[in-house]
Amino acid sequence: MTATARIQLAPGYVLHQRPYRESSALVEVFTESHGRIGLVARGVRSPKSRQRGDLQPFRSLRLSWHARSELGTLTAVEADAPGGRLRGAALYSAFYLNELLVRLLVRNDPHPGLYVHYQASLERLMQGVDIEPLLRLFEMSLLQEIGYGLLLGCEVESGEPVQPDSYYDYHLESGPVLLQRQDAQAFVFKGSSLLALERGQLTGADVLRDAKRLMRSALNLYLGNKPLKSRELFRATGKTSEQVD
Repeated sequence: MTATARIQLAPGYVLHQRPYRESSALVEVFTESHGRIGLVARGVRSPKSRQRGDLQPFRSLRLSWHARSELGTLTAVEADAPGGRLRGAALYSAFYLNELLVRLLVRNDPHPGLYVHYQASLERLMQGVDIEPLLRLFEMSLLQEIGYGLLLGCEVESGEPVQPDSYYDYHLESGPVLLQRQDAQAFVFKGSSLLALERGQLTGADVLRDAKRLMRSALNLYLGNKPLKSRELFRATGKTSEQVD
């Protein structure tokens, strides 16, 4: 018989929820110590539910649940701090982060470092910081955490350091290869852009454009053919989707 795990007041965030049966919901949460968890929130869609108001995305929560299988049952939720305000591009960007976590993290696999990065990213979005560098650095951190980190600082074939003024053909599953001649099929990046991404110093239009090209292709390799709903939502607003598109 499988023992029942009982977790009390674990720090976490709601990533996504959808209706389940008449008044319940299936909730995906990201927790500091347990990773991504799937929970049944019984009766949470009822107007009389005390949990309904707290169980919102982008709000720091304390979650309690019990589980005998991969899918647990939510038993309590408390707001850990007052919820901040997200509007416009910052709101859509936060939904984008959530969707990446749901799509790329396996359940019950803790990533405490990524949790801290996610929490800090939400706080910075609420503060109105420049969105595009924030998204690129989160994407890079996420890939690193799930075992698909990008090699950026050295040439994959020779092991020599990447040179700022040289150009490289980036092979997504291995790393940068020094470009010896023009090649229309090459995925070309200037060395200075790769080094800037490695340092987390994304300033300048060229560097941001290269970082976006590289991270988009790397993510698509692991996301597969199913489109991200957050990108479609952003397009539906009629706004420019430079950050997440």
